Parts: sequence; structure tokens; C-alpha cells
Amino acid sequence: MEQWLRSILDNDFFVYLVMAIVPMLWILPYALVAIWLERKISAHMQDRLGPMRTGGWHGWAQTIADMLKLLQKEDIVPTAADKTLHLIAPYIIFIGAYAAFAAIPFSSAYVGSDVNVGIFYIIAISSLTVIAILMGGWSSNNKWSLVGSMRSVAQIVSYEIPTVLAILAVVMIAGTLNLQEINKMQSGWFWNWYVFQKFPFVFVAFIIYFVASLAETNRTPFDIPEAESEIVAGYITEYSGMKFAMFMLSEFVNMFAVSAIAATLFLGGWNSPFGEFLSGPIWGAFWFLAKGMFFVFVQMWLRWTLPRLRVDQLMYVSWKVLTPWAFVCIVGVGLWMVL
Repeated sequence: MEQWLRSILDNDFFVYLVMAIVPMLWILPYALVAIWLERKISAHMQDRLGPMRTGGWHGWAQTIADMLKLLQKEDIVPTAADKTLHLIAPYIIFIGAYAAFAAIPFSSAYVGSDVNVGIFYIIAISSLTVIAILMGGWSSNNKWSLVGSMRSVAQIVSYEIPTVLAILAVVMIAGTLNLQEINKMQSGWFWNWYVFQKFPFVFVAFIIYFVASLAETNRTPFDIPEAESEIVAGYITEYSGMKFAMFMLSEFVNMFAVSAIAATLFLGGWNSPFGEFLSGPIWGAFWFLAKGMFFVFVQMWLRWTLPRLRVDQLMYVSWKVLTPWAFVCIVGVGLWMVL
């Protein structure tokens, strides 16, 4: 028995499999809590209570009940839809969201894949989201779905530019694309975090990244691709049951992914804000998840605070506001480092 266990542990495939499953142990409970939080936060901002009955205390089991309901729902596919693309689109969007977690360092002791081009890999793999949304919208053979997917492609492609430029400002300072190394360079007290370095250029880059990340995840005020008041539900209009749930799950996974990247690049990642106090692998995971969840909360907060932009305003913000200022940040950081 002992020899059998040792042979399994020595097997690289088994180790990689375990490393790949670990993020799922966080994603599934996080998604259940995040959906419940979205309901409670929106309710309190609108002077109501939200879910209160299912499960007892503040309706904590409401999301679990909804998940069980979606599992039992009939999987409806429109007659004129492209059935193959309609089927695989939800899987592709989830794969793109989940694969990004491979290079995100949760603590000093755990990162799925400590690759030298970590942030580049995340930007590249997250582009699968665009393909899946376009695939889902087009294959549904529904005008609302097609309009929603086309909006989403235009939006995500446009906002990838300021997102990458804002990230580049940090990469210039760190001199590496490895997220674990970027974390280590921000060790010490909170004033060592990159958001406070080369002030105000990196701080402005942080604001640009956060605004652009809202558009990347289709969150208010950039929720134009799924604008219920205009195009029913956009690219997910014809989806039901678990395929609909996978689109929703991917949205919440992406919300945490962009928040985790913001925490890693600008706010010290798993580093404690108090130097060596409350540091270490376990506390590191706590600080990392706390910073990520804070940004998820801000995204939920903004949903019930800001109105939705028009399409022309959306493009104006990207190409005439965020992108030029991102270039200013890069030039500013470059001059600071040279001088």
C-alpha cells in the first residue's frame, strides 16, 4: 500500500492534476457566496432585505437552492440554432475563466504554474471569453443574442488595450512577467506596494486597470452586452439550465480573476500590509483572498450606483480617455526610471 501511494505521489500527472483541482476548491464556494452577496448588497442598497428564508440566517442557502433548480431544468435548444456551437460555448467560456487561475499566486506556497510569462499567459487565455460569447450569440440564431455578442466583442477588444497598457506600467518597474516574483518585490510594509511607487503614474494606471476590468467582465456601467432593458439578456437569451449557469459562473469567476490580478500587481498580492506581522503562507492566502474579495464587493457596489453607458460613450471612454492616459503612465514611469 505504501509503495503504491509513493508511486502515485511520484507521478507528475497526479501532481499536476491535484494542482489543477485546487483552484476549484475555492471557485465553487466563492461563486455560491458571491451570488448570495450580490443579492444582499443590491437589496440593502435599495432599502430592502433580499433572500431571508431559504436556509435560515439571511437566506444563506438561496443560491444552493437555485443551483439545484438549474440542475433539474430542461436544456432547451432553439430549433434553428447551430446545436454544436450552442452546446460548446458555455464550456469554452468557463475553460477560459478557469485556466487563468493557473498562473495566479494564492500565497507564497501555492501557485498553479509558476511560469515566467504569467501575466502574459492570463491576458492571452482570457481572450477565449470573446470567442465563447460570439459563438454563443451567433449560434443561438436570435437577433438579441447576436447584437449582445457583437457588442461584447467590440467592448472586450477595445478595453484590452488600456488594460494591457496599465499592466505594462507595473511590468516596467518589476522587470518580469512572473506574478510570484512581482509579489516578492512588494514584500514589507504597505508603502512598498506598487500602487504607491512612482506616484502618481502607477496609481493612475491602477485606476485605469480597474475601470477597464469592469468592461472586460461586462459589469456595470459596461454591462451593455447583456442589457436586459434593451436586448432581453443579450448573448445568453436562448440559454437555460446548467448552460445558463455556466455563463453566470464564468462571470463571477472572471470578477475574482481580474480582482486577483489587481491585488497582485498593485496591492502586494499575498503580502501582509504590516510587514512581517501576520505574514506566512496561511496568512498570505488570507490577505490575497481578502484583497480580491474587496474588489469583487466594489464591483457589486458599482452595479447599483452607476447608470449603464451608451455604446458611443463606451468607445469614447476606452479610446479617448483610458488609452491616452495609459500611454501617459507608461511614459511617466519610463522617464522616472531613467532619471
